[in-house]
Amino acid sequence: MNRSILGGIIFLSFLFIISCGDDDTKVDCSGVSPKYTNDIDKIINESCATAGCHDATTKAVGLNMSTYDGTKSATKSDKFLKSIKHESGATKMPLGGNKLSDQIIKRIECWVQNGTPQ
Repeated sequence: MNRSILGGIIFLSFLFIISCGDDDTKVDCSGVSPKYTNDIDKIINESCATAGCHDATTKAVGLNMSTYDGTKSATKSDKFLKSIKHESGATKMPLGGNKLSDQIIKRIECWVQNGTPQ
């Protein structure tokens, strides 16, 4: 096999390997600027901070998401968005429930991406 073909194969293999890394693509939040008190609080209280889960009493896996501060703190984990998007590397949330709609997930992603405004 000549060197140029071997070099091309090695180069393409390298490109393939680096393209398989984590996808840090940001969601397009143009025109979407959710705030905790207006948008996120209701979603979290209905889907996450429920009895037996991430409420103030149970605090499953140490997370109390019944408050703004608790929810904001949860967003610091790389597993927060992975879990609600049902991606690998995180437990699918809500646990035992259906995946949140794409629209709701986008709202949460934009809230996080925009700095978790209250």
